[in-house]
Amino acid sequence: MIYLLLFLTFFQIGLFGFGGGYAMISMIQGEVVTRYHWLTMGEFTDIVAVSQMTPGPIGINSATYVGYQAVVNAGYSHWMGVLGSATATFAVVLPSFILMLLISKFLMKYKDHPIVESVFLGLRPAVVGLLAAACLLLMTAENFSTPHECPWQFWLSIGLFLFTMVATKVYKMNPIRVLLICAVVGILLF
Repeated sequence: MIYLLLFLTFFQIGLFGFGGGYAMISMIQGEVVTRYHWLTMGEFTDIVAVSQMTPGPIGINSATYVGYQAVVNAGYSHWMGVLGSATATFAVVLPSFILMLLISKFLMKYKDHPIVESVFLGLRPAVVGLLAAACLLLMTAENFSTPHECPWQFWLSIGLFLFTMVATKVYKMNPIRVLLICAVVGILLF
């Protein structure tokens, strides 16, 4: 039963996850944490962090890790978890594969048509909204703490967030360097 739910959930995410993996994060969180309770928010945050650090698209990596963790958390064995990984990964990739086969045939022929251009213009704000939702969903007490619970951790987290935003946007600092700086600060101060 859990495999069918994993397949259907990640097929829907793959089908409606316009904007790539980062845009899928909020959809994945909504399904696996809020709707089905397969993972806690802390586990989901860990999965997102690992998915960002491993090679490959974050949406596919997240699906792989969530598939494994959801099956193992349901009480199944490690090998059944591997099957859950394969199921979720296949399901999230399948819609894109099918759509790309269908669309690639027609896109080159109609790419300059006003309706096609309008569709892509309409998708851009939706992608930005999905990315913003993903950022806001990760700004939780588990990631940032709270001013009442642990004020220094909260303000340090906010400071690292602002540093990252300014360093990459204003000063065009290499994102890998920014990650390393934040990692060192996290190791030393947390």
